[in-house]
Amino acid sequence: MTCGRAGQDRRPVIQAGSDGESIGNCPFSQRLFMILWLKGVVFNVTTVDLKRKPADLHNLAPGTHPPFLTYNGEVKTDINKIEEFLEDMLAPPKYPRLAARQRESNTAGNDIFAKFSAFIKNTKPDANAALEKGLTKALKKLDDYLSSPLSEEIDADSMEEEKASSRSFLDGDELTLADCNLLPKLHIVTVVAKKYRDYDVPADLTGVLRYLKNAYTRDEFTNTCAVDAEIQTAYKDVAKRLAK
Repeated sequence: MTCGRAGQDRRPVIQAGSDGESIGNCPFSQRLFMILWLKGVVFNVTTVDLKRKPADLHNLAPGTHPPFLTYNGEVKTDINKIEEFLEDMLAPPKYPRLAARQRESNTAGNDIFAKFSAFIKNTKPDANAALEKGLTKALKKLDDYLSSPLSEEIDADSMEEEKASSRSFLDGDELTLADCNLLPKLHIVTVVAKKYRDYDVPADLTGVLRYLKNAYTRDEFTNTCAVDAEIQTAYKDVAKRLAK
């Protein structure tokens, strides 16, 4: 990913898909795309076939894979540092703040991808049930957070019993940096687990299902996703078959 000063050309450079041209499976690139889209930044996308990486790109950031960001000759390769940079440089009043207000929103669901990876890479049938349960437990923790009302949803003067949250996203009804981090990974989990383990998010996790449903209505998310087939192809050699 490259990004210039305000008014200059902004060209995110990302990994290409299996055809060498389409958007490849990369939750980190999608995270940055979502941030730029939500900030209202106009940018063009350049995909790079890592098997035939151009020399100028190799010279710009040797030993690294996209996404990365260059600014005033400095190359940033750490995804969290890039996010911080974009939030600081693309700031109000011209650009909106995207940081979550609730600290817990930044860590909600942070163990899901690790549990998913263990589940999908497993080859031992006798371990499958426990690993599936681990993934479900991690999703349940996210569901609990999404279902619990935030402080602004609670009426301190009301005598009625506290109701479950109906917010659209992690930190409220608008997408934040927390969602830009979690949603690309959560989408991969749903696509890959269904394809290679016939696993669906349990129907009783209504908070997670509501969250995903709301995400799929937002262009900032759906238009930055790799297609399902590309994600499945990316995990073809990662997802291990259970030994018979």
